[in-house]
Amino acid sequence: MTANKNNTGNTSRREFLLKGSMASMGLFLASPGAFAKPFFFGKKPNSKFAGVQIGVITYSYRSMPSSIEQLLQYIVDDNINATEMIGDAAEDYAGKPANPVKFPPFVPGQPRPTLTADQKAQLAAYQKQVADWRASVSMDKFKEIKKMYNKAGVSIYAFKPNALGPNNTDAEVEYALEAAKALGAICVTVELPTDPVQSKRLGDLGEKHKVYIGYHAHMQATDTAWDTALSQSPYNSMNLDCGHYIAAGGNNTRDTLLALIQAKHDRITSMHLKDRKTKANGGANMPWGQGDTPLKEILVLLRDKKYKFPASIELEYDIPAGSDAVKETKICVDYAKNALTA
Repeated sequence: MTANKNNTGNTSRREFLLKGSMASMGLFLASPGAFAKPFFFGKKPNSKFAGVQIGVITYSYRSMPSSIEQLLQYIVDDNINATEMIGDAAEDYAGKPANPVKFPPFVPGQPRPTLTADQKAQLAAYQKQVADWRASVSMDKFKEIKKMYNKAGVSIYAFKPNALGPNNTDAEVEYALEAAKALGAICVTVELPTDPVQSKRLGDLGEKHKVYIGYHAHMQATDTAWDTALSQSPYNSMNLDCGHYIAAGGNNTRDTLLALIQAKHDRITSMHLKDRKTKANGGANMPWGQGDTPLKEILVLLRDKKYKFPASIELEYDIPAGSDAVKETKICVDYAKNALTA
């Protein structure tokens, strides 16, 4: 499957280069039938408003076809010029072995599906195959992705591969850090470990490779949840999800969230923006402006304090009938722009 993707992309680029003067616009064609229109890079996207870099995590487009080229078109269509890249598309483009077995889908923040004994054995064999691939793969394809995205006017500031867990080898972690650098990212992102041994391990490897480890939290988010990791290494940092913080409840409030951002701003390498109800109000993901996350106040704080870390749109609310992830993400971009330029 990966070979076909890459061959299609290479053929498309070769065909395009034959079109003479159009080449300077950077046209990339996706797989046949994927889009009704060609992919032009004319005017560069721009989602930096009043000094605040609004980005998007590619997880937002999970409901749509998601090759590395397709993701780039979605990002450009949304007028976004910076992204946090989930690992799958990039690793597929680089030739990661395909999973021969279909496992129950994993939903972030939810318990992992129960696997049968046969599935566990198959998964272990596949994970070993992927680990071996990661330990030896060239960074050339990741550099190619960076070049492709940069040519379109999109930078990659964070990378989130499934290679940073306690069961991943050091070679896999180091691969992830080197791939992040090849993509142009300053950090990788990963769920906040429950074991401080793991955050110490990641922090040490991050320092070795000069790449930050941005820890993401779900319902365990509190004002002190990151303290141990941050104390272990200057390369341990926060990937603060504002929506999850609000939905976690307890002592978490709009005011404490704004205070946390100010107190930890120098240890935040990226932030996730979504609108969620508080725990008391059910915790649901909502269209922006309909939940309890103080999105406008957060954006204004970033603007007024001139904080430099990017704020990633993470689309998690249910997409209305007749819409799609690209349209809904664009609504979030417009919301951010209006909040920052009002």
